[in-house]
Amino acid sequence: MTSEALPPVGAPSRRTVVAAVGAAGIAAALSSCGSDEGSSGTVIGKTSDIPEGGGKIFKKEGVVVTQPSSGTFKAFSSKCTHQGCAVTSVANGVIVCPCHNSEFSVTDGSVKKGPATQALPAAKITVSGDSIELT
Repeated sequence: MTSEALPPVGAPSRRTVVAAVGAAGIAAALSSCGSDEGSSGTVIGKTSDIPEGGGKIFKKEGVVVTQPSSGTFKAFSSKCTHQGCAVTSVANGVIVCPCHNSEFSVTDGSVKKGPATQALPAAKITVSGDSIELT
C-alpha cells in the first residue's frame, strides 16, 4: 500500500443533483400510489353476524355494532356512559349494561333506561359487501 494521497473529489454537478432530486420525487410519488383498500381501517366482523334488531359486541375493539333495521348498521362505544362498565348484551332493540341496568337504543345509542344520562358515543364503521370495518 502506498501513502499517496487521493486526488480531491469535486462537488457533484448541478445536473447530477437535479437528477437525484427528481428521481427521489418520482420514487416518493410512486410509493404513495396503490390501492387504498384495507388501509383505512380494520375489518372486525361480517354483516351476517349482526342480527336485525340486535347487535354484537366486539370486546377487543371496544365497540358494539347494531342492525336496527335490515341492512342498516350502526356502531357505538361498548363502554357505558354511567360508570364505564362494558355493555354485555344486545337484544330487542336495546344495548344493556349489567352494572346498573342502563339500556341504550340500538338505533342511535340514546339512553332508553337510566341511571345513565348520556348516549353511547358513536363509532365510525364502513360496510362493504359482508365486511364491517372499524375506521
